[in-house]
Amino acid sequence: MTPQSQGQRPGVDPESLPIDPGAVEAAARRIAPHVHRTPVLRSRLLDERTGAQVLLKAEALQRTGAFKVRGAFNAVLAGVERGDRRGVIAVSSGNHAQAVALAAATVGLAATVVMPQDASSLKRAATRAYGATVISEGVDAANREAMVRALAGERGLRLVHPFDDPEVMAGQGTVGLEVLEQAAAIGATLDAVLVPVGGGGLLSGVATALHARAPGVRVIGVEPTRADDAARSLATGRLQRLPSPPDTVADGVRTLCLGDRPWAVIRHLVDAIVTVDEGVIATACWWLWTRTKLVVEPTGALPVAALLAAADGAPVGRALARLLPPSPTVACVLSGGNVDPAQLASLVTRPRDGEAPPRG
Repeated sequence: MTPQSQGQRPGVDPESLPIDPGAVEAAARRIAPHVHRTPVLRSRLLDERTGAQVLLKAEALQRTGAFKVRGAFNAVLAGVERGDRRGVIAVSSGNHAQAVALAAATVGLAATVVMPQDASSLKRAATRAYGATVISEGVDAANREAMVRALAGERGLRLVHPFDDPEVMAGQGTVGLEVLEQAAAIGATLDAVLVPVGGGGLLSGVATALHARAPGVRVIGVEPTRADDAARSLATGRLQRLPSPPDTVADGVRTLCLGDRPWAVIRHLVDAIVTVDEGVIATACWWLWTRTKLVVEPTGALPVAALLAAADGAPVGRALARLLPPSPTVACVLSGGNVDPAQLASLVTRPRDGEAPPRG
């Protein structure tokens, strides 16, 4: 696992960023009737294993099974408030697809979703079940952005991008508001929040919320080593792009690069980004299944994977030690639970780490 960090956050004019804390607060009010306030869960065994007090923000229990519904509802509802009743179009490998389909159906709009041909068949079926038209023929990770923008123009549809959209980013930021409130409710003072990062919508939204409400809390992104564009971007100060779609089990973060708008926030407000190997991602899924009984997809397990790797003395442990106090209190955003049953079985049916069955 490799950490990358800018160290001290550079000074930034909040008005120069794509979203501000007020946009996140407004999103929280707008979407409240339509989304779940997901629980924060604990595991004594996970705390012992990682040497931290771990708060698990269970977005796997969110509507449609992922945090994406927050941003989708905020963008769709905000458009309707402006009088925009056009149909909407989205591009997604699955979670954002379902979220946009549900949000559009809720307000009576037509939804079209461009999904890669190799996207999960379960996610395609779920998207159709929510009422969306799914376009997959000839779509892959390399051409999907161009295809969705072309279709939006040809058909006069409003594009609700999965991450490079200020209203989507603000909606995702409501995760950060909730986890702060839930930590305070149990008397916990957070030292850090760990967030999966693909296109950067969730990470940028959470960073915006926390920078305003709790600037002492570290915001740390986590991505697979095979998809380390965000880590390299933060390390170099310049947006980096992967040459091809990454081969990682975490299919929710197979984007080629951060979105321009999320990057504008991340480069100023995120403390560090760490990367984790494929094996420890599987181990994290196993831990979450066996210790908390949560079905979490590999992307959602990335934050727990980072803590497990740190506990094993991987290089990130030294980086986190510089950022965090001993025995820190850390919130992990478990971003989704939409995993194919066959894939889940392959991840959780064999013991990991040589662990014996728990004694209680």
